[in-house]
Amino acid sequence: MERSTEHSVLLFSYGTLQDKTVQLANFGRELAGRHDAMLGYAQSWVEISDPQVLASSGKTHHPIVQPTTEAGARIEGMVFQISEQELAAADAYEVADYKRMAVTLASGLTAWVYVQA
Repeated sequence: MERSTEHSVLLFSYGTLQDKTVQLANFGRELAGRHDAMLGYAQSWVEISDPQVLASSGKTHHPIVQPTTEAGARIEGMVFQISEQELAAADAYEVADYKRMAVTLASGLTAWVYVQA
C-alpha cells in the first residue's frame, strides 16, 4: 500500500494554466476548478521565449499581473486544488518573469498565484 504524504494546495490561474493542453503537459491530467478572482491587481502581457512553455501553451505572450491601486481592480480566473508535486511542476513551467505568492481571493480562499517578479 502506498503511503500518501501529499498535501493539497490551492492554485489560482488567470492565464495559461487554465488551458487543458497546458494542464495535461504539466500535470498529466485535466484540472477541475471553480471561478474566483484576485482583487487589487492589474493584468499586462509578457513575451515568452522558453521553447517548452511555447510548445505546451502555443502562445508567444502570456498574461501577467501586478498590484495596482486602481479602484475596483479585479482579475478573473479559476482556482484549482492540486498536489505539492503538481505545484512544483507549475513552478517549473513558469518563466523567470513570474514569482509565486499567496493571495486571498474574492471568495476568501487563500491560494498560490504567479505574479510579476
